[in-house]
Amino acid sequence: MRIAIVDDNPMNITVVQEILKRAGYTDIATAASGMELFALLGLTSLGNEPDMPASSSGNDIDLILLDMMMPGVDGISVCHSIQQAERLRDIPIIMVTAIGDSKKLAEALDAGAIDYVTKPINRIELLARIRVALRLKEQKDWHKERDRRVREELQLAREVQSAVLPQPVDDEGISVDAIYRPSDELSGDLYAWHRIDEHRYGVAVIDAMGHGISSSLVCMFIASVLKEAMTKQIQPERVISELNRRTGQLQFADQLIQYYFTALYLLIDLDKGIVEYVNAGHPAGFLIRGDSDEVETFAQGGVAIGIFEEIEVEKHTLPINSGDRIVLVTDGILDLVGEIEQNQMERLRAALQPFRSGISREKLEEALFHPQHDSNRSDDRCLVMIDIK
Repeated sequence: MRIAIVDDNPMNITVVQEILKRAGYTDIATAASGMELFALLGLTSLGNEPDMPASSSGNDIDLILLDMMMPGVDGISVCHSIQQAERLRDIPIIMVTAIGDSKKLAEALDAGAIDYVTKPINRIELLARIRVALRLKEQKDWHKERDRRVREELQLAREVQSAVLPQPVDDEGISVDAIYRPSDELSGDLYAWHRIDEHRYGVAVIDAMGHGISSSLVCMFIASVLKEAMTKQIQPERVISELNRRTGQLQFADQLIQYYFTALYLLIDLDKGIVEYVNAGHPAGFLIRGDSDEVETFAQGGVAIGIFEEIEVEKHTLPINSGDRIVLVTDGILDLVGEIEQNQMERLRAALQPFRSGISREKLEEALFHPQHDSNRSDDRCLVMIDIK
């Protein structure tokens, strides 16, 4: 533990230094003024912090014993400056003062000091306050290190989650792309597609309960199960039933915790010119006809996956033609077109009407994801576009 003693009186520094040494604190730095302390901490001047890495000068100080009344820069001003420096503001400061002015002491505490001792210094009292301050510093350092590790792990989880998302498809008869805006570092939304054979493609959009680590882990589980289900089960009703079965196998220590998710799964058959789909509690998709102004809405309804052990699924079928565009969304997209829930689907349908197949993803993104509507979002937003060529 390194302690800095700041006092314009050399005798006071000697007294405190001797008390600390006898108590076992041998790593001691001294400064005769606020400006000397700034130099010790790496501050160029009052409240001015140069760019430097977190491991630079000043970060090895664990505690500051600071005289309140000093010529030039007083102790309160020093506290203000240290609090303005992000890399230094967690260093505990104990004011050492000869005055009993409660207003001044309150001002010092408001400026960033965590405690104070009065002159003449009582050795037992000083050491007790130092022990408390160093314990608080140790706990704060532990939490900062833990938070740093959590941020690194979150970043890794975000990169892994992003890596499982499929790349755009641009095949002879179909193209598939997505617009994806997570609300946080980790998302509860997921989209996936897979070419089953020469003429058939499976496409899914999923929205897991909640946000953050828990929902992202559920999404990763779903992604692994979904790929296998699309390959082996193929038919929409069987894929959804398999997802529900596998989700029911998740076991949690807390029996009150139950994760669920909504899903819309499509099987697109280019040879037959049809799309078969199952909606499991998810917002409806849209079919923008290429040969008319019509925008058809997929069927809604169905039970979300993971709530019940057995669920009834209903398959729906729509004909598709060259030039058609299918748009699938998660519920975060609905917030872009209004706050009244009962009118959101109709508003979104109207907003999508001009964006037929062939109109670029960028133009749709520019129109729908306007910064005015896309800021301060509280939900993930995902939109999948499927163009039938």
